[in-house]
Amino acid sequence: MKMHMLTSCCGVLAALALVGCTVDDPPPKKEAAPAQPKPASAKKVEVGKNVFLEIEGEQRRVLVESYVCLRKGQLEQFLTRKRTKEHEAILAADVDARKIHEALILAKAEPGAPVRFFDPVKREAKYEPAHGTVIKVSVQYKDEQGQTRRHPAQQWIRSFKTLKDLEHDFVFAGSHLISDPADKTRPPFYVANDGDVICVSNFETAMLDLPIKSPKDNDDLAFEAHTERIPPLETRVLVILEPVPAKAKDKK
Repeated sequence: MKMHMLTSCCGVLAALALVGCTVDDPPPKKEAAPAQPKPASAKKVEVGKNVFLEIEGEQRRVLVESYVCLRKGQLEQFLTRKRTKEHEAILAADVDARKIHEALILAKAEPGAPVRFFDPVKREAKYEPAHGTVIKVSVQYKDEQGQTRRHPAQQWIRSFKTLKDLEHDFVFAGSHLISDPADKTRPPFYVANDGDVICVSNFETAMLDLPIKSPKDNDDLAFEAHTERIPPLETRVLVILEPVPAKAKDKK
C-alpha cells in the first residue's frame, strides 16, 4: 500500500513526540507471513468416451457427459445409456458403463453388490439392499442465460407420494458380468450397459443404486422427475460422481 505524505516535517515530528518516539527510532519489523500453499490444479484424464477422471490434490471425482432426455414422469433410472431406457431416466449418456465403473475404482470407490430379492442358500425370498461406497451425485449445466448451475442430483428427483426431494445418496453396487453360455469366446457382458447406470428403482443389474427398498413395478414406482427444476430437453449436463471415504461417512 502506498502512503501519501500529506503533512509537513514539523507535523510529523510533533506526532512522533506524542507517541514517545524520536525521528531516529527504526520502524518496527513486521514478521513475514507464512507462505500459503498454492492450490493444486485439477488434472482431467479421459477413461472412455464421455467419461473422465478428475484429480485435484487428494480429491478424485468422475465426470460423465450426458444430456436431458426426460423431464416429466415416473422414474426407474436417473442416468441411463443412450438408446436403452430414455423413457424412464432423466439423463442419457453415450457411454460404456464399464468405463464409469473403471473410473470410479480409479477414484478410490469400492463396488459392493446390487440388490438381492432371493436368498439362494435358504431358497426363499429375502430383500438385501444394494451396498458399496457412497457416491455423491451432482449435475452441472448452463441455464438459458448462460450461467453455470450445479445441484445435487436429488433436487431433480422427488417422491411420487410426498413430493419431497430424494433424501438418500447412491451407492456403488457395481452391477456384474455375465458370459454367453453358447459362445465362450465372447467377452463377458457388463449388464448395466442395458441401461441401469444410476437407478432410483432397485435393479439387480444396477451400477449405482439406492440403499433403500424402491420397487421397480410400474404400480409401485416411488419417484418422479421434478419437472420445474430440470432444464430443457437435450441440455448438455455434466454428471459429477464423488466417492465418499468410509471414514468421512462414519463421522456423520
